[in-house]
This record gives sequence, structure tokens and C-alpha cells, in this order.
Amino acid sequence: MATKGRRKMPIPTIEWVDGRIHLIDQTLLPNEFKQIYCDDVESVWEAIKSLRVRGAPAIGIAGALGAVLGIWKSKATNYPDFAAELKKVTDYLATSRPTAVNLFWALTRIEQTAEKHKDLEIEQLKGVLLDEAQNIIEEDRARCRAIGQHGLNLLRNGDTILTHCNAGGLATSDYGTALAVMFSAHESGKNISVYADETRPLLQGARLTAWELMQAGIDVTLICDNMAAQVMKEGKIQCAIVGADRIAANGDTANKIGTYNVAILAKVHDIPFYVAAPTSTLDLSLKTGDLIPIEQRAAEEVTEGFGSRTAPEGVKVYSPAFDVTPAHLITAIITEKGIAHPPYEESLASQGD
Repeated sequence: MATKGRRKMPIPTIEWVDGRIHLIDQTLLPNEFKQIYCDDVESVWEAIKSLRVRGAPAIGIAGALGAVLGIWKSKATNYPDFAAELKKVTDYLATSRPTAVNLFWALTRIEQTAEKHKDLEIEQLKGVLLDEAQNIIEEDRARCRAIGQHGLNLLRNGDTILTHCNAGGLATSDYGTALAVMFSAHESGKNISVYADETRPLLQGARLTAWELMQAGIDVTLICDNMAAQVMKEGKIQCAIVGADRIAANGDTANKIGTYNVAILAKVHDIPFYVAAPTSTLDLSLKTGDLIPIEQRAAEEVTEGFGSRTAPEGVKVYSPAFDVTPAHLITAIITEKGIAHPPYEESLASQGD
């Protein structure tokens, strides 16, 4: 997967191919690399819900392409009927996962594009919406690379980074957010290494992040989530970098469950804790992270992970998919527009413009 110059995924995480959506089924990695097609909006919804496609930017892309797929065969002959169909599709896709704001951002953007071009013939309008979804993909690629370029300046030669969950090419259009910083540093010639938390209960760090970093030729060591404190205590970590699914106006950040733990541990050990995310992940309408909706996942993901029961039948399970890291624990937030520092109410507001 490593390439000379600017690294990219050899195969797109998600793309539009001849009226269908083509994506990597991430539930099978790293044991099997398989691509699947989504032929209707229901299969797109299922792919998002079941984490076949995951990561906030990639979910946004799936939403945009899914909205187009949902109206691609519309028989509407006038804009009001077409707009009603589109609204039904976007409302449905919005129910797939509640936390990643990129999904809602992308769906709204498709709706607004339709309204802006409502005077076009319906078939022309469909093409405009597909072009807009493709624009979202290209913009995400550019944003991720810009995040990498800004973030690499925070890393020194010889640094070891701790990361949690997966915020790489698989979570975006091809380059990543948190991992973009590592890819960019590596490509610039900096000698870095990474400790990747396995990320319970679905092991995105073990299955996806470790796989991506190894493919890129970056030295990576896999650890269990509950080992983070020990490796920090041993002085093995110089900073932590994670992605985000939604960032409130004050800098509070929702990310995969367990991220809050890492931030607390970084604070105790005086280690910088960075968040890397595109501005499409900002939700400046929410004053604090207390207002971020937190998705609850099925108990079976904890009790029967990957098909083997590891807990007693009938045990009660609490399984939030995300937690919220308070802004005071975040050293800086890296976006495509630069590096935001506290007070985030001011620095993020300027980036969200």
C-alpha cells in the first residue's frame, strides 16, 4: 500500500460505479479483503449501521452517495415530487447512526444542492446531485491531506504516538485524519512509531489501524486498551492523536468509546492529546458535548464478539459506541484549516466560517 510521495488507498474505501455504490466491507478485515455493492438505499443503510462502512467522513460520503442512489431511478416529473422522494431517502439514511455529524452534514448538503438547482430537468438534477456527492469525496481527500500536513509539524523525529480506534484511509475517502498526521510525518522522512489500542469491543484498532499502518511501512505495536496507562508510565508515548465523530462549539469531542480514558491518562502523564478531524465534523450548533447524541450498540457486540460467547447468557450489558472527551483535556484540534488551540469557542468558530 505504501507509495512514493503521497500515500493513498490503492482501492477507494467507497465509490460510485455505474449506478451502484462500491465499498470495502470493513467487518471482514484484516482476514479478508472484500468489496461489496449496494444496489439500493436499504443496503446503504445496513452498510452504515453494521459498520461495513465506518468512520465519520466515510459515513458522510456513504450518506451522500446513498441519497443519490435512493433517487437515481426516480420517476418524478416535477421538482416537488422529486424533492419529497429525496427527503424521504435522506430522513431514512439519517436514522442509521446518530453520533457522527458528517452524515447529517452530507445529507443536508445534498438537499440544499437539489433546492439550488430545482429549475433543472429531473434527469439533469440527478446528475448534479451525483456531481455534488463526488465533490464531497474529492474535498475529503484534500481535507485529509491538509490535516496531515498541519499535524506533522506537531511530531518530532523519533516520536511514538498512541492512537485509539481507526481514523485512517478506511474511515475517510483514502488518507485519514489522525492517521493522516502519521502518514504525512512518515512520508516527510520523520522516524515515528505508533502504539495502537485494540479498541474494544469491535477491535477497530487491532483489525484496521494496525493493518493500515503496517501496509504503509510504519512501525506499529498493538496493545489492549487497558495497557495505555502502563506504556505512558514507562515513557514510551510522546503524544496521543485520535479522530472525532462530532466536535461541539466548546471543543468537547465525541469519538470511539475509550477515547476519554486515553485523554485522562495523557493528562495525568503530561502527554499532549490531539484530535484530528475535518471541519465537516464540527457541530457549532451544540454549545457543549453534553448535547451530543451517543449511539448505543447491540449487547451481542460485547457478549458474543466475532461469534464466540464470552459472557454468561442473560447478563445485562451497557454498550455506548462513543464517549465525549472534555475540551480541557485536549491540547489542540487539527483540521484542514490549521491547528486550533484553546479557547476553542474562538478558534473553532473561526475555522467553521
